[in-house]
Amino acid sequence: MDEQRVRERGPARWWHHGPPWPNHPAVTGPGNGPGPGPGPGPGLRSPRLPWRSTLALTVLVVVGSNFAAHTQPHREHLDAYARLLLLATCALLLWRHRHPVSVAFGTAALALVYLGAGYPYGPLFAAVAVACFSAVVAGHRSAAWAALGMLWAGHLLISLWLYRWLPPPGDRGAGLGQEAITATWVLIIVSVAELVRLRREQWARERADRAQAARRRADEERLRIAQELHDVLAHSISVINVQAGMGLALLDSDPEQARSALTTIKAASKEALGEVRQVLDTLRSPGDVPRAPAPGLGRLPELVEQAAGAGLVVDVTGEPPRLAPGADLAAFRIVQEALTNVVRHSGSRHARVRLEHGGGELRLRIDDDGPATGADAGGSGNGLAGMRERASALGGTIEAGPRADGGFRVCAVLPLEDRDDQEGR
Repeated sequence: MDEQRVRERGPARWWHHGPPWPNHPAVTGPGNGPGPGPGPGPGLRSPRLPWRSTLALTVLVVVGSNFAAHTQPHREHLDAYARLLLLATCALLLWRHRHPVSVAFGTAALALVYLGAGYPYGPLFAAVAVACFSAVVAGHRSAAWAALGMLWAGHLLISLWLYRWLPPPGDRGAGLGQEAITATWVLIIVSVAELVRLRREQWARERADRAQAARRRADEERLRIAQELHDVLAHSISVINVQAGMGLALLDSDPEQARSALTTIKAASKEALGEVRQVLDTLRSPGDVPRAPAPGLGRLPELVEQAAGAGLVVDVTGEPPRLAPGADLAAFRIVQEALTNVVRHSGSRHARVRLEHGGGELRLRIDDDGPATGADAGGSGNGLAGMRERASALGGTIEAGPRADGGFRVCAVLPLEDRDDQEGR
């Protein structure tokens, strides 16, 4: 139908379409600013509570704190209140994946209360580090930094000033060197968390890119199969349509001619079924070797014979060169579609196919003398678009349009080698 409309508009300048480039949406990782991260969507369950890792960390904190109490006799002894603080701090880690911001600030606040009560230094800071680490990885960087800053500032205030009024009695303040070491550990925690977050975002982008590439390959394969089926069925059904009309018209007056038309219909339908079966076999088993070779310009005489069965005389000039499989198939399909459109849309019963090659290119030209019939041939309107897509995929071009003398011309320029082979050299 697209060529029919072009034919009826009369002479116009030819056009060329390049390859359709898909739009690639940008892939973004988790948010980098403060605020809630991406939560579970509708119908999705919240993440499980990490009770195994939390239990292991709780054992480490409790046992390590008992050991630290023996090495720091000048600090307050671990009593029931201290152990309650240790257990509460570790228990908050159960919700670090669901509420990372609240857990980060909660563990930092409990750690400050523990230090303000004068209890010994120990692995309690590991719980704060895990909470802030989870917040950074979840994308809440500002909240994690604020929680660590609050802990460090509170510790600085206690060790340099408030120690005079807080337990244990007679405690001496820490020096700036010790506070510098504490700040260094804070920076290490933040740096490691940021590194893990960046790596996770990179993995997420790579997974998204792989998924998008797989979808794009699947779409391209579906388009290729659809184009193959269109080209096979359009040509064969056009021949069948012409022969069926001829057979009906001659059924009573010339039974022998009607029989010949039916024989042509049978041969065309058999060939169409064979090619459709071949395309569907490649769809079912994409990794298997095709049972039959893909059609190419070597089958041009068969194409001319089929066109003759539809009442179209085709003159072929030039010899087909040796082509790569992709270019050979594309050239065959372009000639097939052009002749099919002549049968459908042109009043001429004579077409000319010219093949020229040189300079690494194959030049195809298909002409008919017209005029356009103006009848609805029942096409899908994708013929010329399919030819352009085939040529563009190989790095070639297609020009199609009415001639000044009333006919129609299709010109195709295809490389003699596939684009992939040229890029690989």
